Amino acid sequence: MAQSTDPIEKLRLQCLAKGSAGIKGLGRTFRIMDDDGSRTLDFKEFLKGLHEYGVNMDKEEALKIFSLIDKDGGGTIDFDEFLQALRPPMSSARKQVIAEAFRKLDRTGDGVVTIEDLQSVYNATHHPKYKTGQWTQEQVFRAFLDSFDSPYEKDGKVSKPSVDNHDYLILPTENSWGL
Repeated sequence: MAQSTDPIEKLRLQCLAKGSAGIKGLGRTFRIMDDDGSRTLDFKEFLKGLHEYGVNMDKEEALKIFSLIDKDGGGTIDFDEFLQALRPPMSSARKQVIAEAFRKLDRTGDGVVTIEDLQSVYNATHHPKYKTGQWTQEQVFRAFLDSFDSPYEKDGKVSKPSVDNHDYLILPTENSWGL
């Protein structure tokens, strides 16, 4: 951490030092920091949240990070741009698995995978809760979709996934999609 000169990388490393779910934890803290429920943070909320999450950073460095994330200069950062900036770059293995899955799913080649596309290829019968009879195939499929869809906007379309641990993505994706 001390060797990194990139302030966003320093923040990322402090989050990851809290364990594999460190960035996700800061994401949860982001929602708590959002006092007015706007899904955006101003600098005051951002600084307070960093402090409450236990990030060791001075005000100047926090302002630098905030400014880098606030690409439009509007004085606020939204949840998506915040998490996107903190996520580590994708490994080539993760990119390859995602590209393979999307090539298989995107029947029209337009870069969008719809629910209808997924229903024809997703196999819910391998899910543990389906195997034990706790869930129907429809419930498994809905849970799968929910893992990709935004909790704030269910648009019926799956965008490319991004997860903190590429091993978590690769094995399930390869098994579910037969890659």
